[in-house]
Amino acid sequence: MTKLGQKKKAIAVFQTYGIHLTGQRKKADFFKELNMDKVFVDGLIFELEMGLGKELPDDKLTELTNPQKLLHELFMD
Repeated sequence: MTKLGQKKKAIAVFQTYGIHLTGQRKKADFFKELNMDKVFVDGLIFELEMGLGKELPDDKLTELTNPQKLLHELFMD
């Protein structure tokens, strides 16, 4: 899958969770501003990992508190 295809896939996964990645929403905290439970954040991360064929290290997961940080970690090469 191309880089553009991966980004489109990631955007689609975020949208299934009702998260639009425009404006300040991409910097919104999953727990405080988006009011997501840990279970849903874990599900979001799992779906992104499976859809993109990547695995994030477990020690990094607690640092990923908003969509921007999560996408940066997934697409960092």
